[in-house]
Amino acid sequence: MTQEMRTIEFVVDAVEQKMRLDAYVGSHTQEISRSTLSDPSTNIFLNGKEVKKSKKVGEGDRICIQYSQSFFEGIVAQPIPLKVLYEDQDLLLLDKQQGMVVHPANGNMDNTLVNALAFRYGLEFCKNFEDDEEDDDPDTLQGPLVRPGIVHRLDKDTSGVMVVARTRQSQRHLSQQFKERTTKKIYIALAKGVFRDSAATIEKHIIRDSSDRKRYTTCSENEGKSAKTTYTVLKQYSTCALLRITLHTGRTHQIRVHLKSIGHPLVSDPIYGKDEHVGLMLHAMLLEVESPSTGKRICSRAPLPPRFGQYLKTIRHPSSVPVRSR
Repeated sequence: MTQEMRTIEFVVDAVEQKMRLDAYVGSHTQEISRSTLSDPSTNIFLNGKEVKKSKKVGEGDRICIQYSQSFFEGIVAQPIPLKVLYEDQDLLLLDKQQGMVVHPANGNMDNTLVNALAFRYGLEFCKNFEDDEEDDDPDTLQGPLVRPGIVHRLDKDTSGVMVVARTRQSQRHLSQQFKERTTKKIYIALAKGVFRDSAATIEKHIIRDSSDRKRYTTCSENEGKSAKTTYTVLKQYSTCALLRITLHTGRTHQIRVHLKSIGHPLVSDPIYGKDEHVGLMLHAMLLEVESPSTGKRICSRAPLPPRFGQYLKTIRHPSSVPVRSR
């Protein structure tokens, strides 16, 4: 992958009233996406002074944006085995294995899910997405060539159900489902500590950590993006709990950040907890989407990986601390 620095400039034309800079740029060019405007490496200047994308602009204002664009010279098809749960002409539902990166990026140029898809469907599959528009939402990752068929992602350390679009039309349909939150997503996790409540909902906004771009953190409602997570304690052990988690939104690292924020980081989380070298205990157990062709609901489940049972064997006994029902 190569990086190229680009600059784009505007002079604001006649507008009825002042508007946000990112909204103005979005309505006047497709060259730069909102996700690029949100990238910390992007520099935004208004009349020569650096500003945030939320700054209001009016007629005659000069906007200058400096940003980095990535270019991939091609995707290599690799015979990587995939655990297929369901497949039709529109989509593929698979059980992503822990350790697999979803798409090529710096430091992970091969052995990704996209490389496996290129082998399964042929390089023509990748070319079918080359001139598609990039999605404005960084949490749903639709984009040209680099991410063919990918409408959402799981972290490298997370296993479980993922859906892949097989056509451009399906990709747009599925991406819209994730945006409108009509999909159903259920996870199983092991979280540290003893939970006071048998079930609860966490609603906290999430933003990228300003001191570490690999991390996210909770923030005030005036910042970041809204996020909602519901959990149920299936079984409480002496040092951790087995949870069933429903995602109502799909923010990056949402489950990991939300549970960390209430004092219960996931077991063996190398970013938000302590890496115990047993693998992150987070698994996407169920995903339900609507068929782009028929409108019928398609539900796939991925069985719990052996690492959960192996870890729980190291826990001597369930906790005697009662869990409060709500």
